[in-house]
Amino acid sequence: MNPVSNLWRLIRTGATFQRTGALDYAMRQFGAPGSLRITAKVLMWPVQWLGERGDPAQPPVVRAITALGPSYIKFGQILSTRPDVTGPELSRELKILQDKLPPFPMDAARREVERELGAPVEALFIEFSQPVAAASIAQVHRARRADTGEEVAVKIRRPGIARAFDRDIQAFYFVARTIELLAPKARRLKPTQVIAHFHGVVKQELDFRLEASAAAEFGANVEKDEGFRIPQVIWPLSSETVLTSQWVSGTQMGDLEGLRASGIDMKAMGARVVQVFLNHALRDGYFHADMHQGNLKVGPDGDLIALDFGIMGRIDAYTRRVFAEIVYGFLRQNYRRVAEVHFEAGYVPPDRDIDEFAQALRTVAEPIFGQDASRISMAKLLAHLFDVTERFGMETQTQLILLQRTMVVVEGVGRSLDPHMNMWQVARPVVERYIRDNLGPRAVARDLAETVRILSRFGPLLPRMAEAALIRTNNPVEDEDDPQARRRSRRRGRAAWALAGMAMGAAIALTSVWLAQAL
Repeated sequence: MNPVSNLWRLIRTGATFQRTGALDYAMRQFGAPGSLRITAKVLMWPVQWLGERGDPAQPPVVRAITALGPSYIKFGQILSTRPDVTGPELSRELKILQDKLPPFPMDAARREVERELGAPVEALFIEFSQPVAAASIAQVHRARRADTGEEVAVKIRRPGIARAFDRDIQAFYFVARTIELLAPKARRLKPTQVIAHFHGVVKQELDFRLEASAAAEFGANVEKDEGFRIPQVIWPLSSETVLTSQWVSGTQMGDLEGLRASGIDMKAMGARVVQVFLNHALRDGYFHADMHQGNLKVGPDGDLIALDFGIMGRIDAYTRRVFAEIVYGFLRQNYRRVAEVHFEAGYVPPDRDIDEFAQALRTVAEPIFGQDASRISMAKLLAHLFDVTERFGMETQTQLILLQRTMVVVEGVGRSLDPHMNMWQVARPVVERYIRDNLGPRAVARDLAETVRILSRFGPLLPRMAEAALIRTNNPVEDEDDPQARRRSRRRGRAAWALAGMAMGAAIALTSVWLAQAL
């Protein structure tokens, strides 16, 4: 999409917000001054006719977002979990975006099933309901398999959704590049890389075969987790745009009155949502990265049930340790250690002062420790944190984007159940358990054992490689009067010693592991 098309898309976005009344409404909700609201209205009024009308039955912001398309809906879903940022009224309205969007026609759903699965709906399912939930990517039908009689959920991708996402993404790229060009200070936030990361996530979410695979991997990880479960995928009835899985009954996480009526301990459930997420992220490095209320249920037995595995997050072992050490340092109010971890991981440029950074971190965390969560302004906290990252030149860590985003969403879900929930206290037992299991003597022994295991793969080759290197070192075939030949000989000598060192290191590491286990 060329720059003109992208600019047109942005103008249309502003015009849609103006035409639906969402622009003024949202600015009032976020406390924008009157002069700014008037200026925005004056600027957008001449072009408002270019915007979409949306569904007049919907609230203004929801009306504008749904008219603009799936990418905007995704952003609205994130905001819906943060009443402390948007305000309770706007947050309640945005929850419509989670699973109460207008469905597409049944005829289109049936055609998609027949095209993807190779048979009419009636041949595959003896029951096939109207849509029971509709979101930005797909809608879900309740059905019963013709061959086994099992009750299932059939998720069908919206027709044309891939093309719509691509159009929105190209406009987002245009905005990111414009920001990098006109605002050099914003380059540290890597806006283009952030959009590229989001683009990759969306492409994966649009292919239900990848979602089915993710559900299978995630299911294997959480199989033994008490009080948490996910539905199994029905592979013969799944494809790129159709995903069939077990039907699970339960109360939607967003139905607070229903949860209270069923006797759920709201405080305990709020803590469980947060701890389940942290446990999966730290223990497995693989977590559900779209845990808003629309993707969570509470079963009749009180189990927490997760749905929709189109967006999953993965972080490596080193990043998990860095993340855990940062959180653990905050929990112990050891800001010096938190600062050191940031420098060690390269999150802060090495030319910055570590003591000043530790002091800045204290200004972020101290005001919220011991405070009731309902008294903390998350909007002000995030604004202050942004100021700190800008002051110390911290760049956006794209490998942590999904983790950070999901933490925001999960905390929002937890606080919707328990407005007084303190994220730090809820996280403490999970983080402390991870630190105990992964940063102590046993963890060192385990890491050494893993190193030995990897080196052992090359064990049969080491003697031959060392012998060949030594022979070449002692019997050079090149002209020794040639400086390059002499340098090659010296490199071979160093390679021989390196190989010998690897073998000796492996032996020492193996001995260390054996002693640690014996003691």
